[in-house]
Amino acid sequence: MAPSTTVPTVQDVEVPETLLKKRKQNEKAREERLAAATAARKAAKAKRKVIFKRAESYVKEYLAKEKEEVRLKRAARASGDFYVPAEPKVYFVIRIRGINNIAPKPRKILQLLRLLQINNGVFVKVTKATQQMLRLVEPYVTYGEPNLKSVRELIYKRGYGKVDKQRIPLSNNAVIEEALGKYDILSVEDLVHEIFTAGPNFKQAANFLWPFKLSNPTGGWRTRKFKHFVQGGDFGNRETNINKLIRQMN
Repeated sequence: MAPSTTVPTVQDVEVPETLLKKRKQNEKAREERLAAATAARKAAKAKRKVIFKRAESYVKEYLAKEKEEVRLKRAARASGDFYVPAEPKVYFVIRIRGINNIAPKPRKILQLLRLLQINNGVFVKVTKATQQMLRLVEPYVTYGEPNLKSVRELIYKRGYGKVDKQRIPLSNNAVIEEALGKYDILSVEDLVHEIFTAGPNFKQAANFLWPFKLSNPTGGWRTRKFKHFVQGGDFGNRETNINKLIRQMN
């Protein structure tokens, strides 16, 4: 029997070439993973900075708009004139009646507006075409001009996105960026701004938002919904009074 020894043989010392190649490949892969992780962290940090700066600029923009409105109101009062606010750019439309006895044309318009159920709500850009559509479905909906508070609270509290025809909660900015990043909408605040200001990509932003599912208003819908708002009822254009209804239903 040959005596045991701890001295390595030539075979032990000579590492197979394939093993060396594998080690090099593993080391290279590890370095690439580390580099990718570092790059991803840097990109995420840069993106957070962009989102934060945009949010700051939006706040300044909103405040400047409010101050300008106050200035114009004061100037109108001082000169004895009436202040005429700017025409609304966006409506929030809520369906308040069901499907019974709806003529084919109004039914089709409600489908186009994606108002398929009672208490569904959507943002609509104010154009000549949408105003004509709303007139045709007026007995079945109520609508008006949402303020910034309403837009923000609706999106933050009830907002869901349409991703691959699925209703996905807006739990983080990644959901929004994946769907709307090509339109430079990267965050919830970008989405709020695009909707509130009726931005150039309003259509894409509004269509991304799943129709809002709201609660019944305080006291529920009563027979008032068969009268126009200006007659003490519920349907039709309630202008800025839509914000009070949104508070009750959100």
